[in-house]
Amino acid sequence: MMQQFYPQVPHTFRFELNKDMHFSAAHFIPSKDAGKCQQMHGHTYFVNVTIAGNGLDPTGFLIDFKEIKNLVHKKYDHTVLNDHPEFKDMFPTTELLAQQIWQSVQELLNNRTNHPSCLQIIVRETPTSYVVFRPTEEDFR
Repeated sequence: MMQQFYPQVPHTFRFELNKDMHFSAAHFIPSKDAGKCQQMHGHTYFVNVTIAGNGLDPTGFLIDFKEIKNLVHKKYDHTVLNDHPEFKDMFPTTELLAQQIWQSVQELLNNRTNHPSCLQIIVRETPTSYVVFRPTEEDFR
């Protein structure tokens, strides 16, 4: 895998973890405004998850990298995004996919005793196009 560098999130946490992964999925955007994207098509999505915190768990992790990969990759790899319940009432755009990944990761982190936070999700749809999702304070409530 080619090494990627992404926009940094300013923060004051002691530790920052970044996990890169990819998955293949199809989607379509059922809107006349979506042009060619109205038709079913697929992407190899590349995802970067940024997690930060001050405390580590008893093993010495913010969170095990494997837990993040299992959460995202197992959920979306080789699926049709439109079929996922989180996209029932919205189109599975790259922007909303990034937001949904953040919500899933943050829910996982909320159950950890060391209280890390997911600061950023980047979803690359093509080699030249990506979306950055950064939560606001109200997203953590």
